[in-house]
Amino acid sequence: MTCGLVQVYTGNGKGKTTCALGAGLRAAGHGLEVLMISFMKAKLAMREGEEDINYGEFRSIGEIPNFTIVPVGRETFVDKNNPDPIDIKMAQDGLRLAQEAISGEKCDVLILDEINVAVEWNLISLEDQLALIRTKPEKMELILTGRYARQEVIDAADLVTEMQEVKHYYEGKKVCARKGFEF
Repeated sequence: MTCGLVQVYTGNGKGKTTCALGAGLRAAGHGLEVLMISFMKAKLAMREGEEDINYGEFRSIGEIPNFTIVPVGRETFVDKNNPDPIDIKMAQDGLRLAQEAISGEKCDVLILDEINVAVEWNLISLEDQLALIRTKPEKMELILTGRYARQEVIDAADLVTEMQEVKHYYEGKKVCARKGFEF
């Protein structure tokens, strides 16, 4: 790998995490080491009275060599206006993992899923997010996802894609979240 860039996937449309997963899958397929830290997402969730894998990627990534995913969040949603101290602690734990991956050059591709939301909801500071961008090794690819990417992050990135919702089946068809597609 010659030069690592900073990619940002943001906006109100569906597909930000999926895009990052695709980039990670492609990189892992070429033998690159991929680490994905999923902020504000738990590995397990209760559905229909049973505990199950919360998001399908937590199961499937385990089968892919060179691709590690670490969820740092709880099953419950974070209260944007009054985050629980445990949500702040878990986001800070994820931030420390990212800092260690960067300082120790522990991967070729570092995906920080939903970090933009964690910053918007004051679980992580904007300065800490920008420090990750500034201190990433030259050859490391850094991928940041989530709505609410701040202008400073957009300015610091090499590639920014804004997913724009044009139409969503949640609204028109009143379809609920579906296993294998939304989680």
